[in-house]
Amino acid sequence: MSTPDPTPTRTAVALARGVTATGWYIATSMVVFLVGTLTLWGTFVFIGRQAWRNPVIVVAFLALSVVLIAATVLLLMRYRRDGDLDDHDTPPWHRRFLSLPVIAGVGASLLLGVVAGSALLGAALIGSTLCLVRWGPGIRWRGVVLLSVALVVLWVVEQAGPMSTGDAFVLVFFAVVLPMMQALSLWSWDVVLELDRARRTEARLAAVQERLRLAGELHDLQGHHLQVIALQLELAERMIERDPDAAARQISLARASVDEARDGTRALAGRFRGVPLPDELANAADLLRAAGLDVTLDVAADAASAPADLLGPVIRECTTNVLKHGGGKWARLGLDRAGSVWRLTAANDPGPRSTIGSGAGLEGIAHRVGVAGGDVSSSRDDARFELVVTVPTAGGAA
Repeated sequence: MSTPDPTPTRTAVALARGVTATGWYIATSMVVFLVGTLTLWGTFVFIGRQAWRNPVIVVAFLALSVVLIAATVLLLMRYRRDGDLDDHDTPPWHRRFLSLPVIAGVGASLLLGVVAGSALLGAALIGSTLCLVRWGPGIRWRGVVLLSVALVVLWVVEQAGPMSTGDAFVLVFFAVVLPMMQALSLWSWDVVLELDRARRTEARLAAVQERLRLAGELHDLQGHHLQVIALQLELAERMIERDPDAAARQISLARASVDEARDGTRALAGRFRGVPLPDELANAADLLRAAGLDVTLDVAADAASAPADLLGPVIRECTTNVLKHGGGKWARLGLDRAGSVWRLTAANDPGPRSTIGSGAGLEGIAHRVGVAGGDVSSSRDDARFELVVTVPTAGGAA
């Protein structure tokens, strides 16, 4: 094992920022493509069909375009937020399909098709909006393929309308490509999220492997010293009546072996690299979920730079308290930066027979955090127990 190296922490923070930036790039490109499609169709409607002479059509097209763009932005934000949920936390169907952004987006798309006098445009915009909903595996792509075929059929039907060949190619291209582009962009974003989850899982597995290695070394170290101490004390017991001086020397050697074991354990702990706090919180959430609790985890993107040697034991103590004394149905863990301090929040419903907050665990947390210049506060009522720990951003080990 090696001493802690800040490079992995900086790398994790950089990767987290890269994932966030990639999400913004993808979302921006999707919105820009939608705006471009609406602009081209608006130009065709206003100029090609002389709709600019009717102010009602102009205002309606512009207003509906704004509604559709706003709904798209809201759905993209929700898609990004829901991408961090686990499989068992998938949003219910009514939130995915009957929410206000979905209804507004579908309604605006339908009315835009009516205003433009084109079923092709309306179908393409409706498909683009529905692409932003989280579907099951493979459903989105099957829907996009069927929609593309339907759009081509609608284009053939609309050939009898007042649309030139050049206009038809450009407008049909953007209408057909829009849902495909949205689906492809969301697929690439899902791939980025899966890779990021794999990276975080790999980091947690590496931490577990390191802990197992520490446990093995600790077992070997303590086993050796305990065996030596047992032999020395057994020898002293046999010699205490015949040769008290020799027995005293064996007892002194046993005491020295105890000191060696203590020093070796301290040195081993000093070489052990701590688990990053995001992984520590993720492990705690997994333990609480395994116990049947509904867990909400809110961790800042730069949480890896928080003092793990100080807050890590606090997280483990809080998790233990919830498991042993909680008795409730839900728990919430959070870590964020508030100005010049890191703030760790742990909350849960105490349950009817809960004894959480009444033991010596909180006193130990308060002492450990207080030595590092931090602060601990707790509050409890019949429905909620909350512990808030704040430590300076430059906090170190207790």
